Amino acid sequence: MKTKSTLFIATFFMMISISFAQKKKDPINIITGKVNISKYHNHDQLNKMSKGELLTLYSERIKVIVNILPNIAFATKPGVTMESLGIPTTKDNKKALEANIEASIGYFDSTIEFQKKILPYSDTRDLIAAILFYEETLKSLHTYNDFKTD
Repeated sequence: MKTKSTLFIATFFMMISISFAQKKKDPINIITGKVNISKYHNHDQLNKMSKGELLTLYSERIKVIVNILPNIAFATKPGVTMESLGIPTTKDNKKALEANIEASIGYFDSTIEFQKKILPYSDTRDLIAAILFYEETLKSLHTYNDFKTD
């Protein structure tokens, strides 16, 4: 009888310790969300598209730019974490990164909401020019490392 109660108590404490054990979170990526576009376009291709298609392309490019450009000094691709950059993973640094990600999401959401209402009034030529400009900006990310000096 004493063996059963000892076994029961030991099992009980093991279950409690497992359930209350702190789980280590995976490191947070500095760049999150959409980070690339599936296709680059030329002027003729964009001229053949409807305004609805152009609005979708514009929004996709904005999303990628909002996710990458503010953090370009740290990374241009996903998968980079504070740990991989040697940044101390203090509580304050984690909180700052989480706040930055939340702010980026909030900014993107409000920008897209605004664009859904107002952007359809834009001139198609200006929309095409903006898409081409954004695509050139995104292409230039491939040469970012060329600007680094030792």
